[in-house]
Amino acid sequence: MLQAKFSIGNDQAKFIENYKEYGFKDKSEMVRKAINLLQEELEEKLLRDSAEIYAEIYTEEESLRMLTELAIEGWPE
Repeated sequence: MLQAKFSIGNDQAKFIENYKEYGFKDKSEMVRKAINLLQEELEEKLLRDSAEIYAEIYTEEESLRMLTELAIEGWPE
């Protein structure tokens, strides 16, 4: 596992000091979990934003709707 050095605020340091209260075996496990949760949240937001853009384009572009309808024609329902 890689190691990294970074700075955190006093409140963050106090929070991490309580890692056992939150069920973590050590501070590193707690930080890794927090990073994983943040990564998942950011990736989900990107996906949601992308879907909203595609939905907007689909709504505004009649030719795209027609193309989509042609592509799904004959598919089982």
